[in-house]
Amino acid sequence: MFKNRAKIQNNITQILYFCEIFLKGMFSLYIKELKAFLSSIIGYIFIGVFLIVSGLFIWVFPNVNNVLESGLADLQGLFNLSQFLFLFLVPAITMRSFAEEKRTGTMDYLLTLPLTDMQIVWAKFLACLTLLVIALLPTLVYVITVYWIGNPVGNIDMGSTWGSYLGLLFLGAAFIAVGLFSSSLTNNQIVAFIIAALLCFILSFGFAFIYSFDALGNFGYYLKTLGIEHHYSSISQGVIDTRDVIYFCSVIFIFLYSTRLVLLSRKW
Repeated sequence: MFKNRAKIQNNITQILYFCEIFLKGMFSLYIKELKAFLSSIIGYIFIGVFLIVSGLFIWVFPNVNNVLESGLADLQGLFNLSQFLFLFLVPAITMRSFAEEKRTGTMDYLLTLPLTDMQIVWAKFLACLTLLVIALLPTLVYVITVYWIGNPVGNIDMGSTWGSYLGLLFLGAAFIAVGLFSSSLTNNQIVAFIIAALLCFILSFGFAFIYSFDALGNFGYYLKTLGIEHHYSSISQGVIDTRDVIYFCSVIFIFLYSTRLVLLSRKW
């Protein structure tokens, strides 16, 4: 019994040590990537376009997502609109991640650093995700506004709202993973943007489009569940289902691991 306990403790110690080394090596590159975003115009364009467009459609332009026109104390319009904005904005911030490194020749230097391919991929992924979180933070003003203009004051389902924000983070993270994979395939940023946007669109609406023909019967429904739209529409309602969480985590892992395989292919 004591031998087993000692063996378990030793395994845990080794795992913690590995995690510490992995995170330390990744952190410096993560900071470098984040600084690159915040010191260039790309990061600010992403944040500015997202906030301006979402603000106009949520509060100014007459449309189905306008909070004042709907008369409902919720921000469902923001989460519906953000899905379409992310289709174009997220590929715009990921397109340079590997493509620019290849074009300028700095990719060779990056690969000589004492970092594993997975550390490089995760560092770039987390930097992009941090920028996305920074873009979302100002929208909390919308939550406060709806809270105070509700009748009565506070007439907003905060649980559903926070659940929807979580869904939006999962959606953005999935698109980032797709964008990094697309950027690793080419040294041209425009090509990387187009590939990422197409893949995100297909993953979001392609399976639902096939299902709409209603020609595959029950199989069509299972095919629909492979699409991001099916899972995002559920979680954006504030319903946190473990199946949706597992789906998004799986998509993220698949594309990040595929990105790693593309980087490894240089050795083949």
